[in-house]
Amino acid sequence: MSVSEERSWTAAVRKRAVGALPPDKLLPDKQPSYVASWIYVFGVLSLSSLAVIILSGTILALKGPGWWHFTGVGHFFNSIHLWSVELFFFVMVIHLWGKYFMAAWRGGRKAVWITGSITFLVAIPCALTGYVSQQNFDAQWISTQAKDAMNAAGIGSFFNLLNFGQMYSYHILLLPAAVVAIVIGHILLVRKHGVVPPFKVPAATSQASRDGAGPEAEESAS
Repeated sequence: MSVSEERSWTAAVRKRAVGALPPDKLLPDKQPSYVASWIYVFGVLSLSSLAVIILSGTILALKGPGWWHFTGVGHFFNSIHLWSVELFFFVMVIHLWGKYFMAAWRGGRKAVWITGSITFLVAIPCALTGYVSQQNFDAQWISTQAKDAMNAAGIGSFFNLLNFGQMYSYHILLLPAAVVAIVIGHILLVRKHGVVPPFKVPAATSQASRDGAGPEAEESAS
């Protein structure tokens, strides 16, 4: 390696990145057999619904409220955006609870669990700002009712639900960018540490199940 390469910050970043996440981990061509279980599908469904949210939301942002309220195609994309959000939260909750009962923080994976939980928490205000950005009576009702909660929490002056411009900026830029950034970090951590395996079955229990001799069989034999 030349002196210029040793002093190059790009070479240092590349070396550190490859050391932390080698290409075979970043883009693996094999997965353990237990990944075929249905509980592992909900993470992929969360990513798929997030992609639909971003795509449909981009179209809505480009067209504006007049389009999504008063045209048939606008109603269609508005409905796609709404139901993809509903699906996102539904499958993400199942994903979080499934990983909670699997103790997904095992094996040095606590950062994976933390980033997944933070993604859910950041997605909640992202959805709230979407509801109050609809520009209809539903949005007015939600914003006027929720502002009291924000004021009681002491953040009403910084997070004003009655300010459409602020809420719209949060909804289409700041909060989605935060969600996407955390999700990317979450995926990279999963690639680095691997998918959490199921709990190991004790050898005695697995042997008894293979022999067909459970506790009831032992009692009857005695």
